[in-house]
Order: sequence, then C-alpha cells, then structure tokens
Amino acid sequence: METNPALVGMRNIITVSFNYLPHDLKRCMMYVSIFPEDYQISKDRLLRRWIAEGLIPEKRGLTLMETAEAYFNELVNRSMIDQAGCIVTYYNIVDLCPVHDMMLEVMVPKSIEANFVSLVGIQYEGMSYDIVRHLSIHDAKKGRNYSPTEKGTMGSGMVNVIKRMNTKHVRSLTTFHSEEDNLLLDQLGKFKLLRVLDLEDCKDLNKKHLRYICKMYLLKFLSLRGTDVSVMPPEICDLEHLQTLDVDDTLLETLPNSVIKLTKLERLMFSNRKNWTALWTLPKGISKMKALREVSRAIIRNVEVAIEIGDLQQLERIFVYLDGRSEQDSDIRREFKCSLSKTSSLRWLDVGELNDVYRNDMDYLMDLDTPPQLLRYLRFAGYISQIPDWVGSLAFLTEFTISCAELVGDQSFEVLCKAPILNSILLQVHFYIDEDLVARSAHMFRMLKNMRVINAAKTPKVFSFEEDSMTKLEILELDFRGWHKSIVGIQHMTNLKQVHLSGYGNNISLIDAANELKAESDRRGRSNLFPFTVVVRYG
Repeated sequence: METNPALVGMRNIITVSFNYLPHDLKRCMMYVSIFPEDYQISKDRLLRRWIAEGLIPEKRGLTLMETAEAYFNELVNRSMIDQAGCIVTYYNIVDLCPVHDMMLEVMVPKSIEANFVSLVGIQYEGMSYDIVRHLSIHDAKKGRNYSPTEKGTMGSGMVNVIKRMNTKHVRSLTTFHSEEDNLLLDQLGKFKLLRVLDLEDCKDLNKKHLRYICKMYLLKFLSLRGTDVSVMPPEICDLEHLQTLDVDDTLLETLPNSVIKLTKLERLMFSNRKNWTALWTLPKGISKMKALREVSRAIIRNVEVAIEIGDLQQLERIFVYLDGRSEQDSDIRREFKCSLSKTSSLRWLDVGELNDVYRNDMDYLMDLDTPPQLLRYLRFAGYISQIPDWVGSLAFLTEFTISCAELVGDQSFEVLCKAPILNSILLQVHFYIDEDLVARSAHMFRMLKNMRVINAAKTPKVFSFEEDSMTKLEILELDFRGWHKSIVGIQHMTNLKQVHLSGYGNNISLIDAANELKAESDRRGRSNLFPFTVVVRYG
C-alpha cells in the first residue's frame, strides 16, 4: 500500500478527516475498529453498541437512539462510514455498512494508540495487552485456507493470550466467528467486570457458559443473537444492571418470567430463527419494567398485559402480536388500543395478529383515540379492511409496511400520500386482492423514494403509475412470479435509479416487462436524461 501513491493519498485523506472530527464522533469512529475487515455491520447493532458503551450523550428533546442515529448520519455525510447496502427482510429494510480495509488501516492504529481497543487474532500477533478495555476477538483472515492443524494452533494461541491477560479492566468483549469458539467461551468466567458482552453468531454456547454470563453482575449489554441457545436460565434476572438483551435469531421458544425483575432493561429483542410463531409471551407484571424502550417479537395473550403496556411511558419501539385465538381476543384488542393511545414516546410500531382464520381482526386500529404522533416506522401484519386515516396524519412517518391485509382499490395510496415525509413503502403477502394497483395523479407522494412489492405472486397483476404520482421514486421492486403481470406508466417516474423484478425464467410477462423497462432506460440515455438499472432475479 505504501508504494501506491493513490492509496497513500486516500489514507491521508481519511486521517485528516478523522482528525477534524469532534471528540464524540472520534470515539464513535474508533469503535468501528472492533469489527473485522469486510464485516457487514447492521446499523442498529452499531447504534445500540454506541449507546451501551456510553459514547452517546444525553441531548435535550432527543432519545439516545435518535442522537446515535444523528451521529451515524454525520459520519456517513463525512464519508467516514459507508452505508452501502441493505437487506429487505420480511419485516423491514435493514441498513448495512461494510468495514473497509483502508478505513481499518487508519482506525486500528489510532484506537490501539489511545488504548481504546485491543484485538486478538492471528493477524494481531505480538500486540501488547497491558490494560485492556474493549476486547475484540477475530477469526483468521478471510481468503486464506488454513489446515485443521493451523486452525487448532491459532485457536489455542488466542486462548493462551486470554489466559495470560489481566482481565480486570476489560469492560467489553466481542467475538467474531472463531474456529475455536468453545475454547474461547470456556474463558468467560475470567471476565468478572464486563459491561458489554457481544457473542453474536458465536457457536458452541452451552449451559455452562450461560451460568458464567448470569454471574456478570455489572453487565449492561448482552447479545446472544444468532447463537444456538435454546433455554434461558431464570438466573438471567440476577443481571440487575442489564439494559439491552438481544436474543434475536436464536433457538429460544420463550423467556423466563423472571425477566420482569430486570427493572433497568431498556431493549429486549427476541426471535426464533426456525419458528417465527415462537414469540415471547409478555408476562403479567411487565409494567414494573418502567425503563423499557424497545420490545421485539412478543405476543399478548391476556387482558391484564394489554392494559399494562399503557404504563410503559418510555416505550419507543414495539413489535407485538395479539393472540386472536384467545377467548379474550376482543377484550385484548380493546385494551391494547387504549394502551397505544397512551404511549406518546412510540417511534416504531409493528403490530400483527395470530389467527387460525382470515377476518378483519385489525379493524380495532381504525379509530385510535390518540395515535402515536412520533411514529417513524409502522407495520400492520393482519387482516384490516383499509389503511386507517390517522396514518396520513403522521408527520414523522418515513417507513410503512403491510402484509396479509387483503386490501382493495386505491384507498391505501390515498391515505399514505398524505404522510409528508414518507420515504419507503413495503407491500407483501396477500396485502392486496384487486387486479390493478394504481398510483393516481391525485396522490402525489412528496418524498417517496423506495417502493417494494414482494412475496405477492397472485395480485396485483397490473402496476399502474399515473403522471405526478411518484415522481421522486428511486427504487422500485415488483413481484412478477404470477403470470400475466404488467407495468403501466413507468415513463412518469422520472427519478428512477433501480428497478428490480423477480419471477420465473419462463414467464413471458416478466420478460416483456424487463424488455420494456430496458427500452425506457435506453430512451432516457439517448435524451440526455438519467437512465436506470434493471435487475431481474429468477426463481
């Protein structure tokens, strides 16, 4: 790298840019160096880690998550963080940012020099571990094939480093896909004073390791996301300082009721990667968890809990299902509706129904007394006769998703176009049962840049865009897995950058639509207008 003038110049630019960062942003940027080269960091994971490490200060009128997001956006604007991709999940769009090698060339030495981060791995042999605060354990470098003997040697070498290390100053521990996870996990008992433990995607986690974890009494942040943990011991309640518990994408079927003793807990993310209906049943007494700001993949099965939700005044995000199979289903809906009107801090609402039959179970949401006015994200997952009118009044709404609603007509666009800064719409899975989905000239979406229609093979069959309806749209994704589908009015979307189509290779309507899109893109290029990219995914 030193012999390439262009790369040396780029490295110098990064160094100068870093040196001019404000102190708080420098610390956030140095924190990125705990992640390995080419690692795809989830934006939410990074923001939660910043908060857990105390890198985000309190600011009047803003939540910590909002301040963290503002810091993130500032680093993106300064080209220090690359927000280069996303994953479209069943629920929402997950922003990703890759860790580039050149950025690490600058950040790692600065972080080590400031004794901010300590790294363990084959590529960091010979590093000093006098006073370790933020410890990150990396796997061997990608792109090189190691023999089983070499892997065993590297794993035991890392374990020996940890055995010799003075761990009394270690405040955070993160591991990344080590070949010797089990050997490393056996050392967890050494880390008595941890505040942050992130074992995302770490394999071989067993009951013994969980016992170690449940004795880390100062722990504030615990992530077991992506591990194979299947039972959470009730002793988890002993972590009385815990603020974040991330057990998303695990094998857990539920959580022990003792979690309600975690009165300082602010964020709880839960899901089972093999069974989406395995949800955390919210226990009676949840109103004792006054600090809760985020609850993900939970289910309400009784009326008392539905009432208690209204007492969680700090709640910012909730992803919850109501059990429509319960004998109390109508009472649960009524009380949950009342509770929603009390949660004035809510920024993120994802609500659905678990049912054995199809019916308009979510119509109770049509007339909320006081809709949460600060909502930025909203998702409905269930049968609802139409989009509630109050959705159009949400001044901060940027992302809307709906599935399983069986809507008809264009009432949904009539409401959504009134949301002044709506940026993204995701429509999926039986969201619509009419044949024609029409965005009319009268709708005039002011800020919409992203619309995706996925997992909707049968209907709609015609996607129609009238003049002035979605002129700001940049990314359009449509499901063409059904036959006889078409797009009308693509010429009216003058700001398009990407169009994604998905369907089967023998679908003539998919082939015709792709050819028409490419012809329109070519026409724009010949007319000195910006062409757009057409991507077709078969299968």
